[in-house]
Amino acid sequence: MYAIIETGGKQERAVPGETLKVEKLDAAVGDTVSFDKVMLVNRDGAIELGKPFVEGASVTARVLEQGRSRKVLVFKKKRRKQYRRTRGHRQSFTSLTIESIEG
Repeated sequence: MYAIIETGGKQERAVPGETLKVEKLDAAVGDTVSFDKVMLVNRDGAIELGKPFVEGASVTARVLEQGRSRKVLVFKKKRRKQYRRTRGHRQSFTSLTIESIEG
């Protein structure tokens, strides 16, 4: 059994018992979050597809960690003009464990 949910402008595959890293959510470690934007539910081969979301379906998850990923360096340069810029970015994330899929 699995579900496709929408969170942070992205689609994620949620399987009960597995861990997901999603865009940062406003929740503390140990809190339970519920996702109502379920796009697809697969129950042992029986697929229920939403238009755009499945009615009455939800995915429950527990927050494991709030963190930031590794730094990505962005380097700009224009040749022969002495123009160089270095900038770094670290994306925030929320680590979740999927507890159940209902509906």
